[in-house]
Amino acid sequence: MGETVIQLKHQASCHCGAVVLEIDLPDGIVDPRHCDCSICRRKGAVVASVLLSGIKIIQGEDVLRLYQFNTQTAKHYFCSVCGIYTHHQRRSNPHLYGYNVGCLEGVNPYQIPNIKIYDGVNHPTDQNTAATLA
Repeated sequence: MGETVIQLKHQASCHCGAVVLEIDLPDGIVDPRHCDCSICRRKGAVVASVLLSGIKIIQGEDVLRLYQFNTQTAKHYFCSVCGIYTHHQRRSNPHLYGYNVGCLEGVNPYQIPNIKIYDGVNHPTDQNTAATLA
């Protein structure tokens, strides 16, 4: 990523540094994307995927806050000090975390070319129900 080498275990942090994560990235930044669901449109982060076992909270678990809405399936975490979204347990695949690529130390997510947009408005788990924003 630019001049930053993505480490096998790469550190990530919120803006104020109260929350520090260690993210397992043996394959680099996997599946970077934007999502157009109601929360992702508002936070505007580039998000990538990692297994649930791939995120370790090094510091700041006490300041992380959980936000859930709609189906209460996804678990969105943010720093209660600076407000930065760090990661979330995904609704479409609860075995994965999505994490904020902008929180990776030394990484500018705007240098990633051709970031795809995920259709979160028409969420795959809503196919049998009325479309909801998730």
